[in-house]
Amino acid sequence: MKTFLIKPLRSFFVALTVSATAFVAVAPLQPAVAQARALPDFTDLVDQVGPSVVNIRTMEKVAARSAQGGPGDEDMMEFFRRFGIPMPNVPGNPRQAPRQNKPQQEEEQPRGVGSGFILTADGFIMTNAHVVDGADEVLVTLTDKREFKAKIIGADKRSDVAVVKIEATGLPAVKIGDVNRLRVGEWVIAIGSPFNLENTVTAGIVSAKQRDTGGDLQLIQTDVAINPGNSGGPLINMRGEVVGINSQIYSRSGGYMGISFSIPMDEATRVSDQLRNAGRVSRGFLGVSIEQVSKDVAESIGLGKAVGALVRNVTAGSPAEKAGIEAGDIITRFDGKSIEKSIDLPRLVGATKPGTKSTITVFRRGTSKDLSITVAEMESDKVVAKSSARQEKPKASSVGQSIGLAVAELTDAQKKELKIKGGVRIESVVDAAARAGLHEGDIILALANTEVASVKEFETALSKHDKSKALPVLIRRDDLAQYIIIKPVK
Repeated sequence: MKTFLIKPLRSFFVALTVSATAFVAVAPLQPAVAQARALPDFTDLVDQVGPSVVNIRTMEKVAARSAQGGPGDEDMMEFFRRFGIPMPNVPGNPRQAPRQNKPQQEEEQPRGVGSGFILTADGFIMTNAHVVDGADEVLVTLTDKREFKAKIIGADKRSDVAVVKIEATGLPAVKIGDVNRLRVGEWVIAIGSPFNLENTVTAGIVSAKQRDTGGDLQLIQTDVAINPGNSGGPLINMRGEVVGINSQIYSRSGGYMGISFSIPMDEATRVSDQLRNAGRVSRGFLGVSIEQVSKDVAESIGLGKAVGALVRNVTAGSPAEKAGIEAGDIITRFDGKSIEKSIDLPRLVGATKPGTKSTITVFRRGTSKDLSITVAEMESDKVVAKSSARQEKPKASSVGQSIGLAVAELTDAQKKELKIKGGVRIESVVDAAARAGLHEGDIILALANTEVASVKEFETALSKHDKSKALPVLIRRDDLAQYIIIKPVK
């Protein structure tokens, strides 16, 4: 079970009582009032879905201890050796009997406990990737107490979804629900094995949808009690359909504190289908490093709202480079879908089939531009080498003294190494520029939405800027681009 450190939230429950001593003519009850007359009954749901929920235990192989000595014997022998004390005549003393070169034996020990649910009648089971991660053996126990050894079909750490298979037929499979129909405030239940207590049922409501916790997926937030061992179990709506996989909690103690998260089943199903068909998940790849657009940057460059993903770096030879995307661009749409937050982009691209031709919209130098791009397949993370172009120091110009900058031209060798067409290098920085966060060695690519290819262009752009307004400076630092806002002195 993944846990995150936050302040605890406390729930308050208000008991409502209804008096039936008198009746008067009133308007018909509204739906919300009618629902308050009785709490929901989950018994039929548990009878329906309970047999489809399984307990998952994982085992790992560890080196077996010597039968001649206890767990502390090795430490005791080391103590005697360290201080030159003759070792006593105890079992396992290497001076008492020669060591035999026997192969080290392994034994299986319990590793962890989780939950899962049956996808198909022929034995495919869905759970969390972190439940089976690192396991040498996976044991699945059904509600009728039958136990099976399971084979891991595939596990995807990015989505935290895994599929395992047991050799059985006629199993009670779950029904998959439509996450789009799920509403905030709707009752849901969870069934799982918290602390290895099998077939435990807890209930609550949907607290939020599409909650961003920093991962690749937006999650369903609930107040259903979820604890270690619940991981991989189903989140079930009032129609008896699985709408999520219980995966994470916010906690200060490691246990449930009122907030839990589930992976939406539409995303989980997409991942599980790929795992069952290919044993791995194929994701789209653009080749850009991005960050969130701040309000100050959005206002200063004319974007308006703080939306989109700011491109800080473009990988050489990537689809992004081939499409003409540049560091400093702000990606506002992908394949017709708006990018409200920077995290939206990798999610949309990742869900795109490699080889797909898409249209990407970028905001560059005050205007929007559509580019055609062919999505590639994501590979392992690539390490971008740092540039050594800062070692050369041409003569600096003090043209930017009004904002605390001295800049210099870039040599052809530096431009080639940095893979840029132009720009100026900051040789010294003080006053307003230093307070804004500019550093010596930064490469200025644009000033106030105007590209800067030379000191002369830098000087021209600076002279045209209204000194009473914030000055957006697009820079290249190491291999990443970012905006720095120099605020006017009041």
